[in-house]
Amino acid sequence: MSTISANVKKRADYQSADFTINKVNLEFELHATATRVVCITQIERQGNHHRPLVLDGESLELLSVAINGVAQTDYKIEPDSLTVPTELDKFDLRVENIINPQENSSLEGLYLSAGAFCTQCEAEGFRKITYFLDRPDVLAAYDVKIIADKTQFPFLLSNGNKVAAGDLPDNKHFISWQDPFNKPCYLFALVAGDFDLLEDTFITQSNREIALQLFVDKGMLDRGPHALESLKKAMRWDETEFGLEYDLDIYMVVAVDFFNMGAMENKGLNVFNSKFVLANSETATDEDYFNIEAVIGHEYFHNWTGNRVTCRDWFQLSLKEGLTVFRDQQFSADMGSPIVNRIKNVRVIREHQFAEDASAMSHPIRPDEVMEMNNFYTVTVYDKGSEVIRMLHTILGKQGFLAGIKLYFERFDGQAVTCDDFVQAMEDANGKDLTQFRLWYSQSGTPNIAVFDEYDSDTKTYKITFKQSHKATFDQQEKQNLVVPIQFSLLNSGDSQQHTLELTATSETLEFKDVGTKPTPSLLHNFSAPVKLSYQYKQSELADVMVKSPDDFARWDAGQSLFSKCIHKASGLTDAEGQQLIADTVKYFEEVINSKDIKDDLKTEILTVPSFESLFQQADSVDIDSLYKSRKQLLTQMGQTFETQWNNIYHNKTKQKYAYNQKQVEQRKLTNLALKYLSLGNQTLAKELIKEQFSSCDNMTDSLGALAAAQTCDLDLFEGLMQRFEEKWHSDPLVLDKWFSLHANTDRHDILSRIELLMSHSQFTINNPNRVRALVGTFAFYNVKGFHNLNGSGYKFVADYLIKLNSVNPQVAARVITPLIQWQKVDKTRQELMQHQLMRIGDTQGLSKDLFEKISKSLP
Repeated sequence: MSTISANVKKRADYQSADFTINKVNLEFELHATATRVVCITQIERQGNHHRPLVLDGESLELLSVAINGVAQTDYKIEPDSLTVPTELDKFDLRVENIINPQENSSLEGLYLSAGAFCTQCEAEGFRKITYFLDRPDVLAAYDVKIIADKTQFPFLLSNGNKVAAGDLPDNKHFISWQDPFNKPCYLFALVAGDFDLLEDTFITQSNREIALQLFVDKGMLDRGPHALESLKKAMRWDETEFGLEYDLDIYMVVAVDFFNMGAMENKGLNVFNSKFVLANSETATDEDYFNIEAVIGHEYFHNWTGNRVTCRDWFQLSLKEGLTVFRDQQFSADMGSPIVNRIKNVRVIREHQFAEDASAMSHPIRPDEVMEMNNFYTVTVYDKGSEVIRMLHTILGKQGFLAGIKLYFERFDGQAVTCDDFVQAMEDANGKDLTQFRLWYSQSGTPNIAVFDEYDSDTKTYKITFKQSHKATFDQQEKQNLVVPIQFSLLNSGDSQQHTLELTATSETLEFKDVGTKPTPSLLHNFSAPVKLSYQYKQSELADVMVKSPDDFARWDAGQSLFSKCIHKASGLTDAEGQQLIADTVKYFEEVINSKDIKDDLKTEILTVPSFESLFQQADSVDIDSLYKSRKQLLTQMGQTFETQWNNIYHNKTKQKYAYNQKQVEQRKLTNLALKYLSLGNQTLAKELIKEQFSSCDNMTDSLGALAAAQTCDLDLFEGLMQRFEEKWHSDPLVLDKWFSLHANTDRHDILSRIELLMSHSQFTINNPNRVRALVGTFAFYNVKGFHNLNGSGYKFVADYLIKLNSVNPQVAARVITPLIQWQKVDKTRQELMQHQLMRIGDTQGLSKDLFEKISKSLP
């Protein structure tokens, strides 16, 4: 293992800064390889001490340091800091330095990509711009002046309001910006480039006019309207649902292709990954349209839950992210299909967050320690954090929750606070003791809820018992009981009421009287808590819940359980026994596929077989090959058994011009599912339908639907259509990401040589996170047979690439490594192969802290 300094940061060690910064004046003279940065700050000592000023800094060329205009020479420069001795309690500090944006492939700090300057400062990127107190609890007002070549960079953007502009000698110009709100440096933003500009306005509830500006790459203006409309929807929704109005006079969004994250909520100047902005029917799928609306909403909602009230330290990241994810999920549910949106949320929890809980990277939503701060950006902090907020919403009710939000802003507007501060506001606003509930913030792991019931026909009494248990996790051995809200109903009991139990003890039993017959429990409505729930259902009972439950989520979940239990059981049977079990199970779905009463959105979700990733996370140990085979057999059986129904569904679709609306989205999703199932059954018919759909459709959703069906149906057909797709879109990298992903997830014996060939494509570059995630990430996460090839070639391929990526973009490398560190679930042979590759990566010279933390924690 490579030896690097494992400087572990702990939440318990938090101390307020020795100094604070009240005012920042920044001047940038932009240059590709030598950008000059002048930072003048008003600094004030905090507390009674004589310690020197220590500023964070990384990869900076220092030119000068001055205090109150007097040059300093007795400072000390180290690889990650600048120490300036001073006895003054208040002073102005001037730091001048040079940075090289062109060589900044990490995409943190200020970097130059595709001809535009861009910043990304969360979590600790500002230290790559200038020496500073790079921590979220130092809030200051910023004045920013940007100087650049006028021809190359006509747009010079930063946070706040534009206050001055003018021309300078040598074809240069400047623009100055002033942000009236104090903010931490992670919310600083700068963008400079030549863009197409789409403009609009929004009238707030107090009748203020807000200028909206969307900056996109040249020639992409027609792909911007959906993002701008989504922004206006989000602004109106936040006013209606939370009473929160936007506070600046302008709101800017910039789309860039080179970006590590989905987007960044910098105050008044959001920087977005282009894939979450650019859309039209030809280039974007329904899923893309949905994601754009969701991410636009998420970053806008941060204006209050993250910007106006921010984190005291990075261990409190879920304070802003968990809360804002909850808000964007509620927004998406209101804008589209509530059940589809909820299922999306739960799939993330079950496929990825539960896996994180069970891995060496387990941590609470408010972690206790970390080596590399970028590794904090996890599904636990974000998505489990959102589920914790959702439980508060369930326990307190909508009005109680809103009262807590109102008090939270009244107390902490303009401050950097903690998760405890948030829960205290909820507690005080509702007069409810949330002491035990707070454990969700500090306890890692996935609770297990076991449910038992009994029925006494003589007394007509039904008892149902809920028991919670908690396994030790890698980071915590001792566990405590949590508050677990469980919503459920009893079918066939004459009682259609939904019940909510707040389970606080190890076990609790509820008794129902005058129940005429033994009911079937419909459990965990709307996924009311992020738990694993077990109840010994018979197949017929699951089918009953799937058809009769008053809760759409429970109906979907019952169908998934029918599929999952069948696949897991069949993987341990002989071929004949497995096929019989599968055939018997599939029959239970006939009532669903034939139903005229189930809406298309729910029907599609129920009839979709669980992904391999979902199945993989449901077992403590997995026979990769048998599980993959059984799932494929069930898919084929679904296609063959209901061939007539799939054919009818496909041909009963309404032909109409593409529009992104809920009715059309639901129809396209169901008909493309039907096409995929037909490709597993009647392949002769499917080939003709696939070719016709690919040639005649007017939208990307149906184009990809045809390609996905061809991928399942016939490899030669797939290759031919993929070639046509590439010929049409070879110059559009965002569209080609879909092409890269489809190739990477194809079941073929020569997949690795195919991926190597794709890496030579003119649009592929290791420097672009979108390309890497589309090709290498898709292979690692989703190509089961290729990645888990028993000869170890898939593991070696990913490890080789991560070694290269380590020196280019450690953040992306640390995300792509995730499937490799989940070696505990597979057979011994594969475990040894995966561990060997992890050790190879660990021995890399210059290993990043991002990868070192994950590898060192995951290896035994």
